[in-house]
Amino acid sequence: MWGGTPVDIYCERLGAGLWAEPLNALTNLAFIAAAWLIWRLASRRDALSVRGLILAVLVATVGVGSGLFHTFANTLTMWLDIIPILVFQLVFLWLYFRDLIGMSSAYAAGALVVFLAAALGGEFFPEVLNGSLVYVPALIVLVILGVYHYRRRMTERGLMLLAAGVFFLSLTFRTMDASICPYVPLGTHFLWHVLNAVLLYIVSRAYLMNARPTRAVA
Repeated sequence: MWGGTPVDIYCERLGAGLWAEPLNALTNLAFIAAAWLIWRLASRRDALSVRGLILAVLVATVGVGSGLFHTFANTLTMWLDIIPILVFQLVFLWLYFRDLIGMSSAYAAGALVVFLAAALGGEFFPEVLNGSLVYVPALIVLVILGVYHYRRRMTERGLMLLAAGVFFLSLTFRTMDASICPYVPLGTHFLWHVLNAVLLYIVSRAYLMNARPTRAVA
């Protein structure tokens, strides 16, 4: 069921066993906790509960996919790790562009196409930043949205800038994982998981605290 070419790209994995990356695998529970907190917040805001449920399910899927990858570590589970992360980014940006910025469907779709092209372009340079180049467009977008969120004086206006800071830190830990293996055998990839769970909660909160229950966008 979990066939595919074995993947060994993180410090903690020293063998082919099912639990060869226990810390990298278990820290994905942070995404499940984040998903529960997102759903809890959305439930308190009633009319936003459906959109909150969507975000919560996507965050939980990120945790499950990543957990499978760091447990079985093959090409199949690698895609189960990558796809949920990408889907969350696209769905979140669509919601933010449409509901908080007020973009039309056409402009929002165009922005997502540009973002997707930039992110996938990083796949052609896997040696750059230890494969983290694919996430640089997301960091840039977070900074831009952080400034927008702050300047528009939205509720909890500093949240998106905080999210950008958290993501910069998590991206740093992901990037440095391979280079510190001789000194820190466990690596730092597990911190990427924990900080990204915090990140996904923060951006989801920023959206849910500012989205209106209903909004028609031309």
